[in-house]
Amino acid sequence: MIVSASRRTDLPAFYAKWLVRRFEEGYVLVRNPFRFHQVEKVLLNPEHVDGIVFWTKNPAPLLPYLKRFERYPYYFQYTLTSYGRDLEPGIPKKGACGVETFQKLSEHIGKERIIWRYDPILISERYCLLWHLKYFEQIARKLEGYTTQCTISFLDLYPSIAGRMDALLVRPPNEREVQYLAKGLAQIAHTYGMRMQTCAEQMELEEYGIAHGKCVDAELLSRIAGKPVCAGKGAAQRPGCRCAPSVDIGAYGACHGECQYCYARRGSRAKMHLPDSPFLLGGPAQGDIVRERK
Repeated sequence: MIVSASRRTDLPAFYAKWLVRRFEEGYVLVRNPFRFHQVEKVLLNPEHVDGIVFWTKNPAPLLPYLKRFERYPYYFQYTLTSYGRDLEPGIPKKGACGVETFQKLSEHIGKERIIWRYDPILISERYCLLWHLKYFEQIARKLEGYTTQCTISFLDLYPSIAGRMDALLVRPPNEREVQYLAKGLAQIAHTYGMRMQTCAEQMELEEYGIAHGKCVDAELLSRIAGKPVCAGKGAAQRPGCRCAPSVDIGAYGACHGECQYCYARRGSRAKMHLPDSPFLLGGPAQGDIVRERK
């Protein structure tokens, strides 16, 4: 089993101590986001976990605890974008802080275990094509030698975010803009020693040296672990997604990042967090049906 921590919630940034405690106690309880009383008990002991993928925009709170995870193969999906507080109101100022944290993490775990995400790419009057090329180059230059891979994707207008995007006058890039950005960003990434791949994009961009990516990558975990991590394609994933199956231990509505473009932002429920609870949000409820997931 591969644990995803987490696409739904930035656990390293906002719930680092809770995350560490769950691994120390060897399990976490995860509610089905669509069927409240269906609960999975996910066992987190090394004999049950083949690897961990950490998803974050700010891993700094987790850095002091990384030794607690030495028994597990893991890597980081680390998002650094050029967006401001208008789109990412709960994210610390990027500047030197974000880059320095990236560099520090890379020095600790190795550049092959930290993937830079520059996504989702969106277009507005402020965040135009030239903006993306300019600020992508600035970040890439500072990350040279600290990662070997960059992942990009383009904004998907999920129904849950369409109203927010309209209010902010934000849209996905059109096909011509995608081609222009793909060519320019790939050239910059190559200059600074990075391979580029896409996340869940069906468009073919191989002519620019951009491959289809696997954000939950069993092959990468196999190399880190020094032994095979066997996994097929995950079920019920969106078209274009090539990720291996994983178990997400986050919860919708728990993230303090409040990113305007995030599909997992479904009302703020973060006040329900109880640090000692095996659930990220709240606790057990009458009528819960708990199934063990190994």
